[in-house]
Amino acid sequence: MKTKSLLFLFVLLSFISFAQTKASTDDIAIKKNLTYFVSSIQTKKIDQAVNCIYPKFFTIVPKEQMTQILNLTYNNPFMKIEMQDLQFGAIEKPELINGEYFSITNYSSKLKCNVSSMNEEMKKQMNAALVSKYGKNNVKYLANEGTYIINANMKACAVSKDRKYWKFVILEKEYKTGLEKILPKKILDKI
Repeated sequence: MKTKSLLFLFVLLSFISFAQTKASTDDIAIKKNLTYFVSSIQTKKIDQAVNCIYPKFFTIVPKEQMTQILNLTYNNPFMKIEMQDLQFGAIEKPELINGEYFSITNYSSKLKCNVSSMNEEMKKQMNAALVSKYGKNNVKYLANEGTYIINANMKACAVSKDRKYWKFVILEKEYKTGLEKILPKKILDKI
């Protein structure tokens, strides 16, 4: 009886440690792929960044248009944006839905947005847009530099068929109706 109890305990502990290893393997792969996506944007390799986006997203926004949007955002002469200090929050356990794994990933970064070449009216509009998107407590304007420092708390959905290579969709409430076309309801309910 004692032997069976010890054997059962050993099998249980082995199973638990394997499950934790598997979860951390998913976390590692998601972090690696998301870091690659963010660093592609940081280094202005926009085509490389676009390749990190979940392909079904391009049924909502065509790939060429997404490339233009990212170029206008990160290669804009009127507003220079730098992404810094990528931090990971909670990464949910991947769920298998219709042959693909989905995991909600929370992350944050500091955005440094130089708007010194904008006129005062454009700066006011930019301030209103940033405060609306990120919240008043997460947006700070440094007048002497003409720069906004933004603490951007973000959420993405990581999607994979093999749990090794992950593609991403940035999750924002204002885009929820478009995302309904490509993401399962169970995932959308978490936005």
